[in-house]
Amino acid sequence: MENICDHKNCNKSGKYKAPIEKDNSQKFRWLCLDHIKEFNKSWDYFKGMSNLEVCYFLKSDMTWHRPTQSFSSPDNFFRILWSSTLNKNSDTFNNGAFQMKILKNVNFSEKDRKAFRVIETEVGAKWEKIQCQFKKLVKKYHPDMNSGNKKFEEKLKIITLAYTQLKLTYKGK
Repeated sequence: MENICDHKNCNKSGKYKAPIEKDNSQKFRWLCLDHIKEFNKSWDYFKGMSNLEVCYFLKSDMTWHRPTQSFSSPDNFFRILWSSTLNKNSDTFNNGAFQMKILKNVNFSEKDRKAFRVIETEVGAKWEKIQCQFKKLVKKYHPDMNSGNKKFEEKLKIITLAYTQLKLTYKGK
């Protein structure tokens, strides 16, 4: 069955879809070639929007109109994780007398060795190097950097667990 152009007083074949509203709904009408050209010339998606609303729409479009958080926002999950993991007020890692040296003669457990592999550092690396590597890996596998891919999310969870394992090991040494 062939559609007829929805334009007033037109009996031509309506082969082209034209949206009825701006909201991306599935509501549309069928128009012929002449009327779709006319429609396209007059279509203004931003009609009725203020400059601020247009700017907000364009900024939101960069993330496919999905809500995101800045990595530095106070309620971001990873920021909370960082602040609890890298607590600057803790005597564990920032005490001047307690600077971590390379721990060559410490017997690391198999869990620790596996954690070093996950964090991609050598066994017994300085704590600062582990922290630096952890930060790089978090940035690399963060869901915002990988379009929310679940595979990267899982990898990030494993990296965080490995980091926590090493933190507990270094805290106890």
